[in-house]
Amino acid sequence: MKIFNSLTNKKEEFKPLNGNEVTMYVCGPTVYNYAHIGNMYPVVAFDVVYRYLKHLGYNVKMASNFTDVNPKITKVAIENDITEREVANRFTKAFMENVEALNCLPIDYRPTVLENIDELILFVGKLIDEGYAYEKDGDVYFRSNKIEDYGSLSNQKTEDLELGSRVDVDDKKENPEDFVLWRKTDGGEQFDSPWGKGIPGWHTECVVMIDNIFHKKIDIHGGGIDLIFPHHENERAQSEAILGHDLSNFWMHNGHININNEKMSKSIGNYLWAKDLLKEYGGNTIRIMFLKTHYRQPLNISDEVLEEAKTINDKIANTLKSAVLKLQVEDEDLSGEIEISDVEEEMNDDFNTPNVFTILMGLLKDLNKAIKSDGDIAMLAKKIIKITNILGLKYDLKKLTDEEKDLYKKWLYFRTVKDFEEADKLREILISKGVL
Repeated sequence: MKIFNSLTNKKEEFKPLNGNEVTMYVCGPTVYNYAHIGNMYPVVAFDVVYRYLKHLGYNVKMASNFTDVNPKITKVAIENDITEREVANRFTKAFMENVEALNCLPIDYRPTVLENIDELILFVGKLIDEGYAYEKDGDVYFRSNKIEDYGSLSNQKTEDLELGSRVDVDDKKENPEDFVLWRKTDGGEQFDSPWGKGIPGWHTECVVMIDNIFHKKIDIHGGGIDLIFPHHENERAQSEAILGHDLSNFWMHNGHININNEKMSKSIGNYLWAKDLLKEYGGNTIRIMFLKTHYRQPLNISDEVLEEAKTINDKIANTLKSAVLKLQVEDEDLSGEIEISDVEEEMNDDFNTPNVFTILMGLLKDLNKAIKSDGDIAMLAKKIIKITNILGLKYDLKKLTDEEKDLYKKWLYFRTVKDFEEADKLREILISKGVL
């Protein structure tokens, strides 16, 4: 199995650092507003990674954080005359509702900044003690030039960093590329520290959480491509400084999202709320839209793309429903293992879900033929169900009662003998029971 490693900029053979155990961490949201659709892209992409590694038999432990202490949260709290906790709790709950609607598997850890404040303060103190950080007027900064390979993940050279672009201009810094570890605050939510009241810097959170949870270098660190610099670059620097190792063996990043061929951006107002798209299209359709494009490629969202995903979802749902109904009427079951080596070959090549959909559509075509010609419905249905489980697609495949089976058989009989009046009566009953 090969995974593209952003650190080496190539596909590499995936071998867990510790036997059969795999450790994963994915950067989560800052909970100051509802999630836009871009926030949910890494959620789905890495849910599929999580699912597939489990399918292969690995013992996977996954974590994803909530940034619930942040100036953006304070700003919203002040504007709405409520507390930061009310803001963070409201939008954490809303985010998890999106996660559930997208049929993501429960993960092992969801740490928050608030519950790690003490550990964050201790970590920043260690960085100062070791000479990797310095305090200035209540703010604490990391000395980026103390890390020899700083910039290697994002392929940035420190001399090429543009002031005012991805690096904050701050006269208190020793160097422009230094970044904040602790920020002094004069109002809003704040915490006591050796450097005065304030809040932790964003770039330190994940390093501390990963070390608290896993206590070692992890196998996979994921997130959106926009996090490579400065966020993930700064995480690596701190890990090397204090923990003495890179934070992760593999760095994985999903691509940008475009809306109608234009990069999604809040600054120009062309973003879509995840909750609105989920309400209109449902979790399966949104997952299909994400996974029809390879996770590392830019994803373009348009009405046409959404409708295509909806059509695919309807085709899968209707074909599976017909197959499972027929199998139940004929007293066949879907138990037993089925091999999906062709799918595994594609997934083993850096999670090539677009090619998996090509295989899936071919199987649906074969299954429709089998339904009409009494082919091997069970084998095809089992394979499709196994693939949809790996992709995280959820279908309600109704289990018939004995009465419903009897009605269904009678309906088929009347259709065969062309007694359409009786067949139509039974059809209405079967529809009312949710069978058809």
